Amino acid sequence: MSQNIILNHLEIDHKIKRIAYQIYETFAEEDEVILAGIANNGYEFAKKIGTVLKSISDKKITLCEVKIDKQSPFSQIVTSIPKETYQNKSIVLVDDVLHSGTTLIYGVKHFLEIPVKKIKTAVLVDRNHKKFPVKVDFKGISLSTSIKEHVHVVFENNNDYAYLV
Repeated sequence: MSQNIILNHLEIDHKIKRIAYQIYETFAEEDEVILAGIANNGYEFAKKIGTVLKSISDKKITLCEVKIDKQSPFSQIVTSIPKETYQNKSIVLVDDVLHSGTTLIYGVKHFLEIPVKKIKTAVLVDRNHKKFPVKVDFKGISLSTSIKEHVHVVFENNNDYAYLV
């Protein structure tokens, strides 16, 4: 299989800035926003969005790493901050690629176990192969792919890129 770059570093940087501004506008009335990134790439993506948000606003930006077993999403979900921290707060659940929607739907379910103000979702690449009714509120790109193709996002120091295999 060949590797096709679908987003280069500059394009990803532009998408991150645009998503950060959209989040800022959506949560204009909030003092704090929790960026809950799905472990590994989703969390890296959330950190990058958080860096931009901190540079454009005076909102408190709290990062939260969300660990979901993608092979067994019914397993217990673990977050890097206690539930009390995000109670009655606004949350953006962040992942790098939306494949089937399984990870996001179970992530949202976890945050709904306690009262929160608002939950939105953000992804860099939306593949349009949803099994669940998950709507992405902030996305870098929508990409129609075959079910056999895979999108990989690589976050390296000053060399981020996404490719299709």
